[in-house]
Amino acid sequence: MLGAVWTSPNTLIGLAAGTTAMLAGARPSWNGRDCAVVFREFPWGPGGAITLGNVILHTGPVLDVPCRTYAHQAGHATEPVIGLHDHERAHVYQYLVLGPLYLPVYLLCGGVSARNPFERAADVYALQGRGWWPRWRYFRVKSV
Repeated sequence: MLGAVWTSPNTLIGLAAGTTAMLAGARPSWNGRDCAVVFREFPWGPGGAITLGNVILHTGPVLDVPCRTYAHQAGHATEPVIGLHDHERAHVYQYLVLGPLYLPVYLLCGGVSARNPFERAADVYALQGRGWWPRWRYFRVKSV
């Protein structure tokens, strides 16, 4: 509960975006499994989902869809498909820890990228069901 209060500034941003998107057809629902309000059929963006605190904005009709990991898409690894809802749930957990610091730290770590430790941790969580917090040893830069 404290994490939800801590990340409430991010959640408010997500709720504002989702509420605005309802004018264009987005549909909200509470997803207890993902600890988030999910706005389905979010009408803007390139596709997929984005998490803001305890809000997930998803462009599709259901969040429980298969997707590729960032590392697989970037050609860094060959991995099985994961559940998008599991990946986004990991981001919810990360927000609960970092609260309003999440977005700046996430952006400093590279934003939406296969090399971002927060994205890799979310992929690992979706693959294994554990390990949603970044394990920094995965992200060492190899010297030339």
